[in-house]
Amino acid sequence: MPKIHILDVTNRDGVQTAKLGLAKLEKTMINMYLNDMGICQSEFGFPVTRHETDYLNANLELVEMGVLKPIILSGWCRAIVKDVEESFRLTEVKHLNISISTSEQMTRGKFGGRVVRRPSKSSSKPSIIKMMADALDRAKELGVITIGVNAEDASRTDMKYLIEFSLDAKEHGADRIRYCDTLGYDDPFTIYERVKKLAEAVKIPVEVHCHNDLGMAVACSVAGARAAIDAGVDAYVNTTVNGMGERTGNCDLVSGILALRKSSGFEKKNLLDKRIDLRKSWQIAKYASYAFGVPIPINQIAVGDNAFAHSSGIHADGALKDRRNYELYDFEELGRGEPEVVETGRQIVAGEYSGIKGFRNVYDKLEIEFKDDAEATEVLELVRFANVHTQKPLTQGELKFIAKYPEQARKIMTVTP
Repeated sequence: MPKIHILDVTNRDGVQTAKLGLAKLEKTMINMYLNDMGICQSEFGFPVTRHETDYLNANLELVEMGVLKPIILSGWCRAIVKDVEESFRLTEVKHLNISISTSEQMTRGKFGGRVVRRPSKSSSKPSIIKMMADALDRAKELGVITIGVNAEDASRTDMKYLIEFSLDAKEHGADRIRYCDTLGYDDPFTIYERVKKLAEAVKIPVEVHCHNDLGMAVACSVAGARAAIDAGVDAYVNTTVNGMGERTGNCDLVSGILALRKSSGFEKKNLLDKRIDLRKSWQIAKYASYAFGVPIPINQIAVGDNAFAHSSGIHADGALKDRRNYELYDFEELGRGEPEVVETGRQIVAGEYSGIKGFRNVYDKLEIEFKDDAEATEVLELVRFANVHTQKPLTQGELKFIAKYPEQARKIMTVTP
């Protein structure tokens, strides 16, 4: 039976949220939390973007060390040969998604008359299909382990051409096709029909990448995944933590997982990757909220303050008698329920101007010991830089990471213009 996997794109699409972003240390923590949660894959950045180089290679070191395991870290680049070559020159990346526009609108609107959609003997202009195939061939030559091909604006691409494009990608060694609903144009009915036709024709796993412009990113992702399964291939659902992303965002990680585990059409089918641990939901959602600086809406699915709050008499009475009356799933399943301690007295925090005494006090509370003063001083210096790097007080998770992996932390925070 085919399965549904989660390929999270917070560190590629989520960080492209206008007016926001994540520091490299924060991106690394997202990878750590995704790995803890059992997420199959993280699209962790842009290998051709120079300020990402040290962060990407340091995270790949964590993979080699067995720290980020079994999660797969994959890069994203344009389906252009020079981008693929640069990705392998600058980084040790072994998993990629290459992306190119496929719709008439974007071919005209982005490339003008410089590119045609199909290879043609009567035209000397490069074609979308040939550009993709050449980039794919080059990635294979350079030793890529897995590679997905993204059809940007797939939802506005005519089906015949989308199938032709995808079959060519399969012929040149693509492991997956990413069906991108780039503008959130699909609805659950159209995406089901289109992805099923595509998967039946191409017969390789399909990724669904849905945006939320019409408020249907989760619904469309679920419908698209079901279509791939019904066509007999694995599905990969692209998500972001708290639904961050371009414009109105992407399919929310926790909401998408809950829909694939708890909704009436999926609950008994066990299609979702069994490694996924929903108990990590609260931790990753709260961290992403802090790192992005975006509060979690009070009514957000599963992790909002009101997700398990009851006020009206009928609801409160019903929930107290049997939680199943008004709660579809339990808060404990999401890692919720523990009281949060708010310090109202003296606080010693580690920051960019911390001294060794205050620093030691903070780490003593975390039950982290240093073998000598030299090691403590080294970590203190890294913590100072990390505070400059993130421009906000460090979380316990960040403090622990720096102490445990100082060399990788140093690389992650290194950006040389």
